[in-house]
Amino acid sequence: MLITTKGQLTIPIEFREALGLLLHTNVQFERVGNELWVRKTKVQSARGKRLIEAMAGKSTITMTSDEIMQLTREA
Repeated sequence: MLITTKGQLTIPIEFREALGLLLHTNVQFERVGNELWVRKTKVQSARGKRLIEAMAGKSTITMTSDEIMQLTREA
């Protein structure tokens, strides 16, 4: 496995899947002697928060919650 000119490398899929290293997973590096250890951090994911922030202010509907609920009940 080669490190790119940007210092990047690819973690093989079998390791990512086994360890749950999904997109936007935080990891930390630790040097132990001549080895480099990569560990999944225990920081809670901010994935949900990022989704909400991305959606904030996107709605153009000016209906109340009651009006929206009434629409879902009509069929």
